[in-house]
Order: sequence, then structure tokens, then C-alpha cells
Amino acid sequence: MAKVLMLTLFFTALMSSRGQSCYVQSPFYVRVPLTIPAGYVAKVETSGCDPTSLWFSSKDPSFTVRSDGVIIALRSVTMETGERTFSVGVHDNNGPESEMEVHLVYKRTRKTNEKREAVLKRTKRHWRPAPFHILENGKPPFPIYIDQFVSDSSQNYSVFYTLRGPGIDEYPFDIFSFNSENGKLYLKQSVDREEYSEFHLTARVFDKLNQKERDNPAPITVIVDDENDNAPEFIGPLQFVVDEQNGPGTLVGQLKSTDRDDPNTDHSRVQYKLLSGLNYFAIHPKSGTITTVTNTLDRETTDKHFVIVEARDREGAANGLFTTCTVTINLRDVNDNPPTFLKTPYKATIAENVGEKLLLRIPVEDKDLINTPNWISKFIITKGNENGNFRIDRDPATNEGCLYVTKPLDYEISPIVRLEVLARNEAELNSTSAQWQTVPVNVTVTDVDEGPEFSAPTITFTIKENTPNGTLIGTYSAKDPETKKSDGITYYKSSDPGGWVNVDKNTGQLTVANTIDRESDLVRDGMYNITVRAVDATSKSGTGTVILKIIDENDNMPVFPPGLVLCQKTEDELGSVVVTAEDKDGSPNTFPFSFRLPPDNDGTWSLEPLNATSAKLKQVKPLSTGIYDVPITVRDQQGYGAEKITKVTICRCRSGVCLAQKRAVALGPMGALALFLPLLLLLLLCLFLIFICATKKQKAQIMEADDYKGTLLESNTEALGDNVDANFLSMGLDQGAKGSKVSIMNQGWAGNKSFSTIGGHSMHDFGYNQSGMTMTNIQDVYSRQFDHYGTQHVGSTLLGNGMDYRGQDSSLLHWQTVELMLQERMKYMGQKEREEEEVNDTLHCYGYEGAGSTAGSVGCHSDIGDRDNLEFLNTLGPKFKSLAEVCTKS
Repeated sequence: MAKVLMLTLFFTALMSSRGQSCYVQSPFYVRVPLTIPAGYVAKVETSGCDPTSLWFSSKDPSFTVRSDGVIIALRSVTMETGERTFSVGVHDNNGPESEMEVHLVYKRTRKTNEKREAVLKRTKRHWRPAPFHILENGKPPFPIYIDQFVSDSSQNYSVFYTLRGPGIDEYPFDIFSFNSENGKLYLKQSVDREEYSEFHLTARVFDKLNQKERDNPAPITVIVDDENDNAPEFIGPLQFVVDEQNGPGTLVGQLKSTDRDDPNTDHSRVQYKLLSGLNYFAIHPKSGTITTVTNTLDRETTDKHFVIVEARDREGAANGLFTTCTVTINLRDVNDNPPTFLKTPYKATIAENVGEKLLLRIPVEDKDLINTPNWISKFIITKGNENGNFRIDRDPATNEGCLYVTKPLDYEISPIVRLEVLARNEAELNSTSAQWQTVPVNVTVTDVDEGPEFSAPTITFTIKENTPNGTLIGTYSAKDPETKKSDGITYYKSSDPGGWVNVDKNTGQLTVANTIDRESDLVRDGMYNITVRAVDATSKSGTGTVILKIIDENDNMPVFPPGLVLCQKTEDELGSVVVTAEDKDGSPNTFPFSFRLPPDNDGTWSLEPLNATSAKLKQVKPLSTGIYDVPITVRDQQGYGAEKITKVTICRCRSGVCLAQKRAVALGPMGALALFLPLLLLLLLCLFLIFICATKKQKAQIMEADDYKGTLLESNTEALGDNVDANFLSMGLDQGAKGSKVSIMNQGWAGNKSFSTIGGHSMHDFGYNQSGMTMTNIQDVYSRQFDHYGTQHVGSTLLGNGMDYRGQDSSLLHWQTVELMLQERMKYMGQKEREEEEVNDTLHCYGYEGAGSTAGSVGCHSDIGDRDNLEFLNTLGPKFKSLAEVCTKS
């Protein structure tokens, strides 16, 4: 057991008068051993305080103070730094608590001899003094003595001291002053510990005689002791959110604070306290954590609470400094209120056969937060909507339920429909025992006179294709929904695309009217639809759909292309081609197909099956290029098929297409036909134009000439021909004036170019007097056109197109106009003398160069006259082969 030592501490307690609190002198220093054993006791004696209500408290957990003032060490304490400081509170009923700072200072024990006499030993002054302490916020008068430092060298030398550092010759200046003779340090002004907690100075000692430094520099530390001069300050958020209806102990939030005072003292040890809101919240005194103390927090009653919190230092002591703040606690909404209906039951009325109509609006009330999942309603029809006649939606603007009729109601089936509607929220209910509510809705259906109704909206009959006409398919009848009878109802077809069905007007029987073809484009997936209408005596009608499911018959044999192309790579290499067949019938009357050659075939070809619809036709013997007829028999799965001839063309190919063959000099029948076709088309076009012109008011008979006598002439000779009569021009003019016919062998006007024969026609071929018009009349009619268009322009236009003169309706007038213009031109040329070069640039007549030629003209338009005899092409020289080809292709 540890030895108990007693130490008496005398506290000077001054009390001015009864009723005032005790005043304690502070700080107080006590010397203690280097190691304080557990159970070490210090007795506190007081005077001037009320002994009946006096009590003590220790702020150091290593020590406790009994009510009689005895301080006991609870555990062994080692004085590592040589000093330990703690506070002792003294309090009676006369006033607030007083506090004294107790400084425990290690005391050195003296050595003793055998007679227990103290052994005296000279102790050197120590040059490295302990830290000096000053109290912040010192009160005047200044300067205040702090302490003195002395060097051991002062015993042997006459010395002086110097002191440098912050507070003296460094910032902050003029905090301290010292006496260089004796080393005493003074405080010149008050110091704020929160600004300067320590000052580190350097002291030096010098010999006065020779200014020589007699000791090492010594560090001097001045510690500013804290005074509780700063109240706590709140930091961090002062606003929290918590769910409503939560139970006790739910965390709301945590407050934090700071205190500028020394954190190692009670001056900065803060305790928290609620000053309001104690019915709903609590706060932990040390951590500042706010929690709920009840489950009655209701957002619908109060959505936020304002709580006042106090933070006091000195661990909440009465003499501690404090500050307060207001904490805002918002309550988060939970779905603790279901939607409620404003009345019950709801009633509505609607006529039968009415659909897609708003029937009723159902309002609800919800106390939860608006426009949140806790408030947004959701309506469900829980009963009475088994047939899907109704739907209910939410109006987002009003949060009401909108009840619609989506499928018409039938009065004869249900004159009254009883529904049950449930209202709930998007979010589930929470923190409440309430349940979702329902409300009954009674819908009355009114009767309406309606048309007949078929036994079923859609009916299906099965029938084979190609069924004979008149065969009964079935009966599709209707009844009056009010009487449930079919009396007085007549039936009509509304839709029958193929006209395949007849409907009996009185009974609704369906019979075959025309051949039913499953392979028709009117059939989709083997189904054919018709629409039937039933009409009662009041002309009200109803419609129904009849679906004919058509069973397939094997009435289509497989078919394959009539012509195939077999590409020959080399003359010795045997080729092949794929034969693919098709069958419009369905399974099992279609593929797989069987391909066969005739039994008596000569072995030139063979067939090799490829798949269900194709076979490969292979060449067995070498064949030259050309067209060959190959008989092939294709049969379907049921053996239905026949032998057919396909033409196989063997040729040299490029990209699967036969290359063009070199044209021979001797054109065969196909060559003649190819040459004749363009000419035939041109002739038909001419006949068409003649027909149009002949149907107008003025008609002229046009003689079709079999021989146009067109010739191919050299056009590089501008001189007169060999057989030109100089009197021809004048003679033609005279005869034209008398109204006689003028024969012009060479037609066409080319300006300064020479004339050549085009088609071989003359004006005699058209007979310009057949309409009864004289030359004078024609001249009067067309002189204006001649003058307007000009000789050259009109002449080239009229003679070039042959049968189109702008503004005129008759081909006869056209040719008469041509003759008139030519006469005017020749008359002009005969009246005026010309220079030699001008005479050459005139109208000339040329000889017929085609006379005596077996081939006739070889112009592109000469084929019309010789279309019955094309053998002359074989007599032409090689130079004319390309020209013949050009004419034939065009």
C-alpha cells in the first residue's frame, strides 16, 4: 500500500460580505516529488466560504477532490516536464463557482548523512532557466516584472547581459524590456495569447572589462498563459433535414464549434445545450449531435422547427463563456397520408353504343407535399371492368381521376354497371397505419334503338378452290338486339373483291358465285374476306366479316422459263445451265419437283437435280453455237406436270449475256425483218399524220407513191447538170400563171446549197387544184406568210418537214404554197441579170442518177420504195455494208 503523505494547501479565500461568492487567488504553486504515487493527498483548507455548501471539483482526471477539500491522486503521476497544471473549482451557495489554477512543481530533496543531517552542497546558478510564464491580457500598471536570468560567470566576472528576439528587437516590438546589468525581464504591454502564444529569445553574457562573451548563448522562452477570453463559435451548417414521423433517437445532424483559447485547457472544452425544442429534439453535450426524442414530428402540421442551441466553454461551467445559434430543422415529407375521396358513391349515366367518352371526374384530397410521388394519385378500377369497357386516367393539372368509356356498353346485357375505383399514390405508404381507399361508382346505361347484330363479328368458313358455282358455303345471320329475332332482316354484300360469293337476301346463306382461285392476288395467306351488311325494317344496319379459308387444289403445274442461255467457254468444253421451276400451288401440291428428259432423247443433254426447285441441264455432246429445242418434263410432289419445250441458246457470253455475232454479207430473213421494222414504223407515223390532217376542214387527197426515186448525188458540184433546159424556169412560171400543173422533180430548199432529190416526189403527185382553189386564191392567202417568214426560211421550213405549215390545216394548201414560193423564186431569178457566180448559186435541176441501177437508191429513206425486194443489198460492194447497217438500225 502506498505511503500516504499529507500536504496542506492554504487557499486564501476572501469574502467581502455574506451573500457574495468566494474569491480564490490564482495561480497557486505547490512543490511535489518527481513521481506522485497513487493515494498522494493534499489537504485544502479554506476560510471565508460557507462550509455547509462548499464543494470542490478537479478538472484533471488523475486527481479527485473530496467534499472536505482533500485532493487524492488516483494513479501514479510522473512529472516528466517538472511541472503539471490543473484547475480546482470552488463553489458554495453564495455565488458562482470560482476556479484556481494549481501548479505542481517538482522539488529536489536534500541529501543527508548518516545522522540525517543535510549535506550542504554549493549549487551553481543554472544559465538555462525554465520557461518564463506571463498571463495574457495583463492589467497595468506596466512594466510588470517577469523573472530574472543569471549566468554562472557572474560569480567570477563583472558581466552584463544582452537579450534579442521577437518582442524586443524583432517584430512585434516593445513587448519586453530587460535590465542588462542584472538580467531582469519586464512586460511592457498586454499580450494576446491567441496572437502570440510564445516568445523565443536569446540571452548572452559579456565581460564588462574586455567585452568578451563569458558563456554560451542561452535560449529564453516566454510562454503566454491562456485566459478564457474567447467564447466558442459555431462552424459548419446550421440547417438539417429529417424525415417526419421518425421514432426517437433518429439522427438529425451534428453541430461543430471552435474556441480560440488554449485547446489544452478547459477554456476551449465546449459543451452544448438545447434552449428550445426540447419536446422534439435532444443534443449530446460533448459531440453536439442532435437527435429526435419523439415520433410525433408531422410535416403536415409544422414543416420546420427552429431550435436554439448554446455552446459554453469550461465544459459547460457556469462561469464559462458561451454563444448561441438558431438551428433550422426541416421535416422531409413521407407518404403518411393516402388520397381520400370527397364523396361516396359516385354516379354517372351514358347511352349504349357510345365509346371513347369522358364519363366522370373523381376528385381526391392528399395532405402530403404537392407534386411529389407522395401526393400524385394513381387510380385503379378494381371491380366491374372485367370486359374492358372502362379506363381511368389522372388529370395532371388537378390530380383528379378521369373515368372514360372505351368500349361501347350494351343496355340489353347490363343496364347498370357497378364499378369500384381505388386511389393510391406513386409512392408506398410509410410511417402510418392508414390503407388505400376505394369508392363505388354506379354507371347507368340508357337504351338506344340499334341495328341488327350478327351472331359473331367475324365468322370463318372453309372451302376448296374451284368449288362449283351454287355450292352452299354457310349461313351468316343477324338478330335484332332488342327482340333477339331475325324477322324482317335482309342481307347484302358490302365488299366482295372477286365477286366469288352470293348472299341470300332473306336468309343470309352464302353460296359460290364464281370460281374461287386460291392463287389469286385477292387471297392473302389462303384467306379471302367479304363484308356482309344486315338491314332491319327501320333501315338500321350492322356489318360482319366473313373469312373464307380456301383449301388448295393441285390446279397449277410447274412452269419454267421458255428460253435459256448456255454460255460456251471453248468449242470443246461442255457447258450447263440451271433450270428453275415455279408452282403457284401450296404444299403438298408444289415442290420438290422432279425433272425428266424424254425417254427417247438422243443423249445430247442430261438433267442433274440441284435442289427442290431446280435442276442443272448439262451438255453431253459437243454442239455448235445456235438455238436448240430441249423437251423437259417437270412434275410437282403429286406428279402433276407436263412436257414443255425450252429453247436453249448456246453462245459465247460476257457477264452471262451472249456476244453480238458478226453480220454476214447475205442477210437472212431475220436481217431483212430487222431492216424493214424501222421503215415500217416510219410509214405508220406518216400515215398517222396524214390521218390527222385529213380529218380537218380542208382536205387534200395525198397519193402514196410506191417509188420515191430518191438518188444519192454528190453535193460538192454547184454547177448545172448535163440535161438542164434553160427555158425550164420561164416555162414553169408561165404554166403556173395559167393554173397548169408544174412538175418539180427535185424538191427541198437549202439556201446557198444545191438541191438534191429527197424522196423522189413531184408536185404532180399531190394535185393542188382538187380543193377547188385557184392559184390566185392561194397567192392571196399565202403571200403574207411568204413575206413574213422570208423566202429562204419558209422554203426550207416547208420543204424540209413536208407536211407541217404553221397556222394551216390542209396538206393540200401546204404543197400549193411550196409551188407558189418556188414560182416566185424562179420569176425573181429570171427577171434580174446575175453575175456568173450568182447564177451558179441558184436552183438547178439534176439528172436522175439512179437510172439503170439494179439496187436503186441507197439513201436511208430509199427502203420504203424497195421494201418488198431487199436482195439488192447483197450486190453492194464492201463500202456500202456499214451504210446498210446504219440504215437498218435506225
